[in-house]
Amino acid sequence: MIERHIILEGLDPVGFYGANNTHLQMLKRLHPKLRIVARDNVIKAIGDEEELERFNKVVELLIEYCVKYNSLNEEAIIDAVNGKKGDKGNDSNVIVYNINGKPIYPRSENQCRLVEEFKKNDMLFAVGPAGTGKTYTAIALAVRALKNKEIRKIILSRPAVEAGEKLGFLPGDMRDKIDPYLQPLYDALEDMIPMAKLKEFMEMNVIQIAPLAFMRGRTLNDAIVILDEAQNTTPQQIKMFLTRMGNNTKMIITGDLTQIDLPQHQNSGLVHATRILKDVKGIGFVNLNKKDIVRHKLVTRIVDAYESYEKALREENKNR
Repeated sequence: MIERHIILEGLDPVGFYGANNTHLQMLKRLHPKLRIVARDNVIKAIGDEEELERFNKVVELLIEYCVKYNSLNEEAIIDAVNGKKGDKGNDSNVIVYNINGKPIYPRSENQCRLVEEFKKNDMLFAVGPAGTGKTYTAIALAVRALKNKEIRKIILSRPAVEAGEKLGFLPGDMRDKIDPYLQPLYDALEDMIPMAKLKEFMEMNVIQIAPLAFMRGRTLNDAIVILDEAQNTTPQQIKMFLTRMGNNTKMIITGDLTQIDLPQHQNSGLVHATRILKDVKGIGFVNLNKKDIVRHKLVTRIVDAYESYEKALREENKNR
């Protein structure tokens, strides 16, 4: 009898084993000649060499399926036992799958452009109003690259600028103080990576979330770096951020020029950078608009209402 240990790399073992270990029990039933025991992310199998080799191939196929789709089901297990790769059908347009196994794909024409420009350029500016999926799509592209092992880490950053409120002194350590500013980034990550795996990635610094001020002096290699809410950077800050770019690194800069929270006398770094860099080779620009809004239908109406109000206000000031 031979004993073999299989490590479940790159996934959450809880999802792999299934609720109440249903997937694990099914694997045991389908391999009656083996004694199979699982503990944390390690599966121990005991049996003869031929059966162990067959079981190892099954688990490898299931790991590949689980990493890709963030889920596992009986059909995929049966396919793997029969030596076939599980497949959810045509996924050519899918960026990545969420934690429930549902596809995340571009939902508008400009979101499709964002995906295409990301393929062609090492730096990409995505500018548009709230709800157009700028940040969510950018993070989905980063998660896909990490899963495909095209990069070694994801770095997400935001300027710590308050949206018209004075939050005062926040309690806790440094992370507790900056987390409120970075919560939208956590929300997107939690939708795409199982919680246990996300926690592991963050503890190992595979995924790093930090305020913009923490970028100074760094060289960012083998990474996808996303700067969110870039309209709230100063020209000096965004220049500092863009020049952190290292080898095998891509950057995505997102922002909404209608929601600048800087003091009135301060120029937006995003406006400044797009003017200066518009003709630089290797930098892509995607402008999203209200047609790309994928939130509640009221968000589109709200954006329309504010646009109409601001247009009327400009006309009134002009006539004066």
